[in-house]
This record gives sequence, C-alpha cells and structure tokens, in this order.
Amino acid sequence: MKLWQQNIELNKQVEAFTIGKDKELDIELAAYDVYTNMAHAMMLFKQGFLNREELDNIQSSLRGILKKIKEQDFSIEPGIEDIHSQIEFMLTASIGEAGKKIHLGRSRNDQVLTDIKMYFRDQLKDIGDLLIEISKAFLSKSEVHQADLMPGYTHSQIAMTSTFGLWFGAFAESFIGDLDLLISTIDLINRSPLGSAAGYGTSLPIDREFTSFMLGFNHLHINSIYAQMQRGKTEWLVANSLASIAQTASKISSDICLFTSANYELITLPDAFTTGSSIMPHKKNPDVYELIRGRCGEIALLPQRVHNLSNNLMTGYHRDYQLLKEMVFPELRHLKECLRMILLTIPIIQVHGIKLEDHKYQYLSTVDAINELVTQRTPFRDAYQQIKKEIVEGRTEFKPHKKTTHIGSIGNLGNGYLQVRLEQLIRKLNEYDWQKKIDELFDDDQEA
Repeated sequence: MKLWQQNIELNKQVEAFTIGKDKELDIELAAYDVYTNMAHAMMLFKQGFLNREELDNIQSSLRGILKKIKEQDFSIEPGIEDIHSQIEFMLTASIGEAGKKIHLGRSRNDQVLTDIKMYFRDQLKDIGDLLIEISKAFLSKSEVHQADLMPGYTHSQIAMTSTFGLWFGAFAESFIGDLDLLISTIDLINRSPLGSAAGYGTSLPIDREFTSFMLGFNHLHINSIYAQMQRGKTEWLVANSLASIAQTASKISSDICLFTSANYELITLPDAFTTGSSIMPHKKNPDVYELIRGRCGEIALLPQRVHNLSNNLMTGYHRDYQLLKEMVFPELRHLKECLRMILLTIPIIQVHGIKLEDHKYQYLSTVDAINELVTQRTPFRDAYQQIKKEIVEGRTEFKPHKKTTHIGSIGNLGNGYLQVRLEQLIRKLNEYDWQKKIDELFDDDQEA
C-alpha cells in the first residue's frame, strides 16, 4: 500500500520502474528520516497539533526505529515504496492513530530534500576529515624532501629544475583548496527546506525555524518554491566539490603512475602496494593509482550529469530528481575509497631523485644560466639567445641551480603559510555541531 494509493492497484511493471533503486539507496537516508520526523513531531506539539501523550509515543517509537537502523536490523518491506513510507507505516503500526498525524504540514518532497541535505553534509564532513589528513601527509613529505632534486616538466618534456618538496607541496595546497571549496559547499547546502511541503507551503501555522534549529541547519531556504528548486542544485553543488577533489586525485595518480615507471624511476611504491603480471615476473604495477585515476575520471563527469538531468525542468517537483540519488550517492562512496588509498600510500612512497650526470638532464639548468646572465645586466632576450646558441653548438653543461628565494619556489616552499591555512579550515570544519544538536533533540524533547 502506498501513502497516496486509493482503490486502483498500480501496474506491477510500472511500480518496479518508478521505484527504481529507491529501496536500495534510501537505506542511506533512514536515520536522517527518523531525525526529521522527530523534529517535525516536536514542532507539531509546540504548535498544538499533538498532545503530550501523542508526542511521547511518537518519540519513543522513533527511537526504537533508530535503534533498529543503527543495528542494521531495518529494511523497506515489500509493497512499500520508499524510506518515508516505511517509517510512517512502522510508526502507525506501533502507536496507532498518533502515527497518522506525523505527516501533517509537509510533503514527501520537502521530507526527502531535508534528509538528503543532512546526508550530504555528513558525507562531505567525512570527506573533509580525509582531506585534512591527506594534506598533512603531503606537507610532511614536502618538508622531508624539500632539497631532493627532480625534473620539472612542461609539454611532458624535461623543462626546469624542481624538487620533490615543491611537487609534494603542490598537491598539499591543491587538496587544501579542495577542502576550502568543500566547506563552502557545506555552508551553501546547510539550509532547511522542511515545511516548504510540495513547494508551496501549507495553510497550517507551522514553525519552520524551530525544525531548522533542531536539525542543526544554519538557516532556512526562505521561499518555499526556491526550497524545492534546491533539488538538483544541491546535488550539483556537491558534485562540483567532488569533481574538484577528483581532479587533484587524478593528477597525483597520473604522476605516480609515470614516475614509478622504469623510464623515470623517480619514486617507487613498496612491493606490498603493487601488483604483478601473469607472464612478466619483473612487473610491479601501480594498479591502485590506475584505478584511482579511472574512478576519479568518472567522478569528474558528475556535475555535467547532474546538470543535464535537472537544468531544463520547470519549477516544482519532477520524478526525474529520483535519479540524482543513483548518480551522486555511489560517487561519494567511491571518492572516499580513493582518498583512503591515497592516505594509505603517500607516506610510504620512496623518493629516489635524479642523477645529474645523466645525459637527459644536461639542459635542466638552462633557465638558471639565462637568469645568471640577467643578473650581470644582460637583457633577458639577449641572454636567451646566447644560451640557445650554446645549446645548438653543444657547449651547454649542467650547472648547480641557483637557490630561488621567492615564496612558493624551490628555496622557499611556503609550507608554513599552507599549514596556517589548513589549521583555519580544520577549525571551521570542527565547528559543525549537527550531531550535538540532534542528540539534544532526542534527549531533551520533554522541554519542547
């Protein structure tokens, strides 16, 4: 039986098609749906739509349902189409008539959007915690290897002198930037749509600010139509944050796959972190980073997929939005898996550096040679032509590079600035206290 169903039985094929993967994916939202029910019930009591006994019964039953969810003793039963219906049916079966009042003043539209927002902010916070540890790992490697020379590349060709300190530090800053974007995304999506109902509010005197506060939101989406317009936009904001992280993860993966090859031999992964070949006994394949690169390539497409689905829909709810869960939920899990692998392997990467006597590095210091002439008052373009002539005539020799001093260079990595920025973001991420407020919702509901 559906919440909306009357006397006509829905065609079974249509039913299966329209439900799709909701039963599988909605389990991710189960606890959040209990939380929103709890807050909504407290608001209904506050506004006089429930009496104290009804509220107590609802809260007690919801706690029991939450316990089942946390113990993984919970499922969506056959014939029930989604998580919201399952919890409402369980509530009504447990306490009778009071359970039938829980949906007063809202729609499944604002209910699911509220659940999803709570789910996303927790998922993003988990990813933020991983980004913090990864950034720390890269900063640590940068400090350890700040003086170890490596070639810098442009157009995939050897270009200028670099160091592993600069290389590791670049990814530290990139992941810190990704963390900054992620925190901004949390702030943008952490507004409550609850009470916007089907998108046009309700004639009942509900208190939306009360439920927003109880569920730990920063504030409300004020306009009820705009609140519903967040379906699709919320997923797009999350998708862009994930894609930014994936871009960084993909680039470090490509570098590691290349630099561990026998043609480069700049770094190696311990044998326990590589795989072998079925016919070539010498092979040590960086499969972990190849898979990270491939997976992150798929995640990078997520913003466009979300955009394509939702961009041309008019205001109001559309069933198309159901497909957004299938797009975004799995990629959250995939990205976390990739980040855990990066965190596992970066600290144990072994750095070898370069042998300067190797012929392929003979031009590594040409820019330094030009700059040396410039410091002797030779105009840059004349100095360039002079060194170019020496290269053509085969008279160029590698010279130890001049130590650079500007911030963000080989001789002045600027990691201290990155550390300060990271600490600021850590404090910001640690300010989020959603679970504390939600715990208060369960523990202190008698004060409502």
